[in-house]
Amino acid sequence: MARTFADKEQAAAEIAKRLANRDLDETAWRDAASLREIAGAFADQVAAERRVAEAVRVARAEGCSWSAIAAMLGVSKQTAAERYG
Repeated sequence: MARTFADKEQAAAEIAKRLANRDLDETAWRDAASLREIAGAFADQVAAERRVAEAVRVARAEGCSWSAIAAMLGVSKQTAAERYG
């Protein structure tokens, strides 16, 4: 499973590429609308995770505590610091 933002971005790009280059005669891919929706949602999720990480970086640079950041993320202070520190 992809772990870093870069890994997730690469996975999303590979999924999109596979869908774009699929063999139209292949039965399993005849109606890939739902798979394209999953790929798009995954790409959106990766972008949102990157946005959160950047917002946390800015908040820390501005002096916000891990407790305050954790409250905004709905996680413990330890989890916030481990994930974004």
